[in-house]
Amino acid sequence: MAKNYPKSVRIVEVSPRDGLQNVKAEVPIETKLALINQLCDAGVKDIEVSSFVSPKWVPQMADASDILAQLPARADTKYIVLTPNLKGFDRALECGAKEVAVFAAASETFSQKNTNCTIDESLKRFEPLMQKALDNGIKVRGYTSCVLGCPYKGDVSIDEVVRITKTLIDMGCYEVSLGDTIGIGTPLKAQKMIEAVLQQVSAEKLALHFHDTRGQALANILACLEYGIPNIDASVAGLGGCPYAKGASGNVSTEDIVYMLHGMGIETGIDLDKLVAAGHYITDQLKGTNNSRIAAIGH
Repeated sequence: MAKNYPKSVRIVEVSPRDGLQNVKAEVPIETKLALINQLCDAGVKDIEVSSFVSPKWVPQMADASDILAQLPARADTKYIVLTPNLKGFDRALECGAKEVAVFAAASETFSQKNTNCTIDESLKRFEPLMQKALDNGIKVRGYTSCVLGCPYKGDVSIDEVVRITKTLIDMGCYEVSLGDTIGIGTPLKAQKMIEAVLQQVSAEKLALHFHDTRGQALANILACLEYGIPNIDASVAGLGGCPYAKGASGNVSTEDIVYMLHGMGIETGIDLDKLVAAGHYITDQLKGTNNSRIAAIGH
């Protein structure tokens, strides 16, 4: 197969949501806003800033409304918020959200644990949300999670990954991010999954959301880049994890992804020095570990 690397890659930064949602101590809103603004200053144009979920289940995201209200409008910058259902979408709409994200799982067990419903029920729930988004000119991004494995059931059906991803596109999502939620994938397995999805959905409508639990994320992303996938989710300092996936560590580090892409001559529009500084800032604030290899050695 001839390699079809994209000339440029759009990074979707997920650290303010995916990176912070599992942090037990309350992170002050000032810290979250400072992180988001530093990411913007580094040239990141797409940022998942919060989640309109029930504070009962994810208390770290209780300030989602205030986050949106206090972020300055920036030209060409998209602030994305996760909305798991119509109630969350309505809250986001009231707060002036311009783009939201919805998620479904390729594993029935994970779907039940995460959203308390079957896969098909979760997709059905999105129908009124998608219609309301269309009526209000709101862009919707989709996630298919557990695409390379489930924390409860192990292997997942590639056919189910394809079905869910195609369904989300057909419902109106402009893009679907394919999530290796527990970081269990390896390069050839990732390629096999991508090849199957590409039979139904074009490369420009797909994104990669690979966690680095087993140190495979960069290799898996490189393997999928060969197919021209031009969108990658990443989390500065490798922050993150999933409340419903025991043992899942953070998303792949944005710094490490950007270093790799720039080294390949693939453009991102991101200033790596400023990105590294943002990663150091948030890990200092959290008194945690910076999981970026590039940040650790100073590129």
